Amino acid sequence: MVIMLQRKFLRKISGIVDAARKTKAYLELNLARDVKDNKKGFFKYISSKRKTRENVDRLLNDVGALVTEDTEKAELLNAAFASVFTAKASPQESQTLEVREKVWRKEDFPLVEEDQAGNHLGKLDIHKSMGPDGIHPQVLRELTDVIAKPLSIIFERSWRTGKVPEDWKKDNVTPVFKKGKKEGTGNYRPVSLTSIPGKVMEQPILDVISKHVEEKKVIGSGQHEFTKGKSCLTNLIAFYDDMTG
Repeated sequence: MVIMLQRKFLRKISGIVDAARKTKAYLELNLARDVKDNKKGFFKYISSKRKTRENVDRLLNDVGALVTEDTEKAELLNAAFASVFTAKASPQESQTLEVREKVWRKEDFPLVEEDQAGNHLGKLDIHKSMGPDGIHPQVLRELTDVIAKPLSIIFERSWRTGKVPEDWKKDNVTPVFKKGKKEGTGNYRPVSLTSIPGKVMEQPILDVISKHVEEKKVIGSGQHEFTKGKSCLTNLIAFYDDMTG
């Protein structure tokens, strides 16, 4: 009787293990298949399998002492990141809305329409992280019909005045180790996470600049890097054609 119960128990355990393996394989297959649309989920899973963590351990301060407190480490990294920026230019009197509008002719002034803002909102990647404002991109995407109009007004006002909402200037900065000794603050680079609406506002501006550059033929046909529809591969193909033609 005991032997029969043991066998039955072992069969159940074996079935649970097989089910767990199949579930894991199914999960990994889906992550690999959807990696283009969900890079965050893919790399989050990869990171969870790593044995070591890339956390900031200890840092050296100005006098060569090791700092271990989180607040002190944050202050050291903040000072290091701020030091690489150039000093601000002398303050100038901000231009009024009327003065800025005179720079553009009425027919040339780029407008940010509601449907244009809605189009960019509808393309938001719902797998991206939230910014400091705590607004998830999925919320913005699902409420496109409601917020497209007010956001287009904010975008338009910002474009005309040259000012950005203060909340959109805030960001969450994460230090990422590059190379060298991990104790050195200069061996980290800052990666910032800004507000999603602020990122969306960049798209209409990019559209206007790209259209202007294309119409004025500012970029030659030999430019491949940072050019839409071109890459290192197209550059190599063009070079190969020139050499063998």
